[in-house]
Amino acid sequence: MSSNPVAETVASLMPRAKAELTELVAFKSVADFDQFPKSESEGAARWVADALAAEGFQDVALLDTPDGTQSVYGYLPGPQGARTVLLYAHYDVQPPLDEAGWDTPPFELTERDGRWYGRGAADCKGGVIMHLLALRALKANGGVPVHVKVIAEGSEEQGTGGLERYAEEHPELLAADTIVIGDAGNFRVGLPTATSTLRGMTMLRVRIDTLEGNLHSGQFGGAAPDALAALIRVLDSLRAEDGSTTVDGLAAGDRWEGLQYDEEQFREDAKVLDGVRLIGSGTVADRIWARPAVTVLGIDCPPVVGATPSVQASARALVSLRVPPGVDAAEATKLLQAHLESHTPWGARVDVEQIGQGQAFRADTTSPAYQAMADAMAVAYPGQEMQFAGQGGSIPLCNTLAALYPRAEILLIGLSEPEAQIHAVNESVSPQELERLSVAEALFLRNYAAS
Repeated sequence: MSSNPVAETVASLMPRAKAELTELVAFKSVADFDQFPKSESEGAARWVADALAAEGFQDVALLDTPDGTQSVYGYLPGPQGARTVLLYAHYDVQPPLDEAGWDTPPFELTERDGRWYGRGAADCKGGVIMHLLALRALKANGGVPVHVKVIAEGSEEQGTGGLERYAEEHPELLAADTIVIGDAGNFRVGLPTATSTLRGMTMLRVRIDTLEGNLHSGQFGGAAPDALAALIRVLDSLRAEDGSTTVDGLAAGDRWEGLQYDEEQFREDAKVLDGVRLIGSGTVADRIWARPAVTVLGIDCPPVVGATPSVQASARALVSLRVPPGVDAAEATKLLQAHLESHTPWGARVDVEQIGQGQAFRADTTSPAYQAMADAMAVAYPGQEMQFAGQGGSIPLCNTLAALYPRAEILLIGLSEPEAQIHAVNESVSPQELERLSVAEALFLRNYAAS
């Protein structure tokens, strides 16, 4: 790869990339403004806007989206008559979870064992840097041969749909011939991968009430209905004995026919403890890419420390359901809500509130843009051919863009390979992957312009 001028340029830019990612990671840009200052997200948005302006982008704007967050837009004109490519990433991040569980501070980019650690390093602030590196490399080697639009979202992790609704209200803004979503990841480090499917998702908050207030468990326990116990029963009803997801009326899903995921490799990637079995049935790929999966994201209940001997009057949980392509997320939401309500025991009062939703996505991998990307990946990853894999996560914007621009080709690449541990403590990015994928994106833009 080093004999390629584009690759040489990217390699020379890596120290700058690390410095910039350090600045961007420092923003605590979690789009949950009840827990994190909105100023942190606004600061990250301004950083991205300033970076685009410094690269010669025109019409750079902070877009106020309907969910109260900001997305950053910019347009870089190319040669007359050239195609238009939209590059996507998001600058918002997941909460750090237990900061004490991090080996180094989550919002300080730290190099350790050949990786760069920090919240958002891979998902997806690293994607912002990847786009910048690719464009800089092209500018240093003959220029950018296409018109480029960049959109950096500010609330992807919250699933609140701000950018989707803004795009629907301004359909001309993000129109492009091809869209590169920089929010996926290679199947493993060093294996170039395009993500061909994404599961959709829905997120519900369920609350159960049984009493006007907590009661002494010695005086009333055994007859008084315990809201926490009722909630536990409801949540348990979402899984079969083998751990498979069971939502009344929801199809179990399909089989995955593409790249397979070795079970032992998955256990290692997922850091499953010795002796603990995987859940579900079928191949690992079936379970994580082609079938629905429910996850209890959190429960409001008294912590063990400081708990009193009480029967709980109220309890609530946040439940996520991932659904494969072919399953309508809106219909899955209705089924999940009905399931939660019907499985609530003892006549307890139950309230279910929808928090977020996004449709599943399937890419057309036969399009010319995929061949241009495969050729670019072969140069960036010598000796490797681009593979296709699914991704268990959701990027709701993909379906919005596919509906708005049905002729556009949509490709998904990114830095979130298994070692990145996105959404967990000690998230990290491989600088080698950042370098190689930046080269691949640059060469893709050149290949695509010439195709």
